[in-house]
Amino acid sequence: MAQKVWFITGTSRGFGREWAIAALQRGDKVAATARDTASLDDLVTTYGEAILPLQLDVTDRDADFAAVRQAHEHFGRLDVVVNNAGYGQFGFIEELSEAEARDQIETNVFGALWVTQAALPYLRAQRSGHIIQVSSIGGITAFQNVGIYHASKWALEGFSQSLAQEIAGFGIHVTLIEPGGFDTDWAGSSARHATPLPEYADAHAQAQAARAKRTAKSGDPQASAAAVLKIVDAEQPPLRVFFGEIPLQLAEADYAQRLATWREWQPVSIEAQG
Repeated sequence: MAQKVWFITGTSRGFGREWAIAALQRGDKVAATARDTASLDDLVTTYGEAILPLQLDVTDRDADFAAVRQAHEHFGRLDVVVNNAGYGQFGFIEELSEAEARDQIETNVFGALWVTQAALPYLRAQRSGHIIQVSSIGGITAFQNVGIYHASKWALEGFSQSLAQEIAGFGIHVTLIEPGGFDTDWAGSSARHATPLPEYADAHAQAQAARAKRTAKSGDPQASAAAVLKIVDAEQPPLRVFFGEIPLQLAEADYAQRLATWREWQPVSIEAQG
């Protein structure tokens, strides 16, 4: 297998860190970004010049372009671009402040968009490459208390599906990875929480119980690394792929309900056409 050069955002913990380690362990090179590069010191000690730590806040478009350029100049090419940086914003829709809503979209949508735009000229020039967008089962379905997070992932899914069609002629692949619950601290210290309204107290309790049931069997981020390597090494990688056992069950139930509703209301749909 030819050596690959990776650019991965959000490598201080979770998926980003595990995937960077997996790439480095097999002899690939990694430009690893984090808000605090001190979190990467142990990887630099272990892997030396194979890793390029880069301080980056993905919401800064100019910084995104500069980091991608620096990685390309340092390693001479880019093969796998992973948009992993992001976080979960909790809160019912009525509870969200403007700042909380905007910050979620700035990070999860625009951060990935800017890094993608920055990398595309290099991938087009070499007529190869693979863009990995870390979405979520929340990118195709939705639950209470994380509505703005869902909005960010649905946006990521939409522009990435369009992107895949636009760049296929250049030999560039796009894959949306849609994990279920994993032990990545996504709902822990990295999450943000809106101030709850007392009127939603009962609904919050219901949402918490439902989420606990969905995440009772969490995935192992370390195990996910082998799956990512199979995807980036595939000759024809998928546009979408679930990580974990539960997402397919959730998707099948959601889409069955959608199709049934659309079919039921198809006479009205036809009437609306005129």
